[in-house]
Amino acid sequence: MQAPPAANPGATILEQAHLTHPDRILWEDPGITKLGLAEFYTEIADWILPQIVNRPLSLLRCPGGSQKECFFQKHAADNISPFLERVNVHESGGPGTYMMANSLPAVVALVQLGVLEMHPWGASTPRLGFPDRLIFDLDPDDGLPWEKVAEAARLVRSLLEEIGLRGFLKTTGGKGLHVVAPVRPVQPWDEAKAFTKSVAELLARAFPDRFTSSMSKAARRGKIYLDYLRNAEGATAIAAYAIRARAHAPVSTPIHWEELGEDVRFDHFNAGNVASRLGRRKKDPWADFFATSQAVTARMVKRLERGARG
Repeated sequence: MQAPPAANPGATILEQAHLTHPDRILWEDPGITKLGLAEFYTEIADWILPQIVNRPLSLLRCPGGSQKECFFQKHAADNISPFLERVNVHESGGPGTYMMANSLPAVVALVQLGVLEMHPWGASTPRLGFPDRLIFDLDPDDGLPWEKVAEAARLVRSLLEEIGLRGFLKTTGGKGLHVVAPVRPVQPWDEAKAFTKSVAELLARAFPDRFTSSMSKAARRGKIYLDYLRNAEGATAIAAYAIRARAHAPVSTPIHWEELGEDVRFDHFNAGNVASRLGRRKKDPWADFFATSQAVTARMVKRLERGARG
């Protein structure tokens, strides 16, 4: 007798999730429901889980949908789902307990909570004091043409490669881009932040008409703010393959550097097309991300210092 076909594990998880109000509209423009969001993450689970596993999360909750009131939540409540793991972190005010979503059922549990955005730490357990990725957040002035944004990303990549670091590229689901460099978790947060600040300041000095490392609104006019503060302890950034609580449900999506020839900001990648994109890709843009073994060295720091003097 032929054995029955194996059950779809994603369908089983959704069946067991017991989502309340599954038909609630979370994004009115594409008409995505609470159940639809859970199905989206079920379909791309193999892609997003490696980006969030073992990482404390800052969560944007919008229980009534993306166009209603939203709020950030960092600390775990007493009655959170058993699928969500707790992790103790050091904060300025003392110890805090965050949540981690280390499985598909945990991600679906976040959907049940009305979570529309997942922002993981740049460090993972058990070495939360040492980041394992450096994030360069390119935040362009409103109205800056795409060509300028793409050119800036290439300049960040070139500088990183010149000093010996490989950077990977993703969209943010907004107007900017993230260049992410995986690193071995050997450098504490303060050193990682100082290093990324040096990169941002060097680019701002070398290309003052294109970059600024200042948070000042006036300094950003017509330029790209290279935000290195994503590399401070406790700071977060939207996860790769995570959806955003913005119009048309954009998704922060890893891309090849060659894809910068097309404007891929905002909702170019969204909940309606990312799964099909992943299904037809011959090569994952971040296929080598976790296999890339590199670290910030004293030699790199000195090269940046020489560049700053130069």
